[in-house]
Parts: sequence; C-alpha cells; structure tokens
Amino acid sequence: MADSGIGIAAEQTDAIFEAFSQIQNSNVRQYGGTGLGLAITRQLVELHGGTIRVESGSGQRS
Repeated sequence: MADSGIGIAAEQTDAIFEAFSQIQNSNVRQYGGTGLGLAITRQLVELHGGTIRVESGSGQRS
C-alpha cells in the first residue's frame, strides 16, 4: 500500500510508530494529526503476532 504524502527521511521512520510523535513540527504543516494512529496500529498488529514497517524517503511516497 502506498500513500500520497510527503515522505519520511530514512533516519526518522522508526519515530512514526511512537505515541505522540510527529516528524514535522512547524506551525504551517499541511498534514496534521495527533501522532497516535500508527502507535495504536503497531500495538494491534503486534498483539495479533504481526509486524508493521514503513519504506519511504524524503519527497517520496511511503
């Protein structure tokens, strides 16, 4: 599955699965959120014995 977002630098990909973590903290963010969605998703996936990962790069879709 791929999204149409702005992409994530390789060194920041692990941080997106942490609760309340957001990669871009500027006041002019186009893409908002609380930083909980992927943290909750990871917990649910792991409870069911699965894994979740991300492949992305700056300026690329994830």
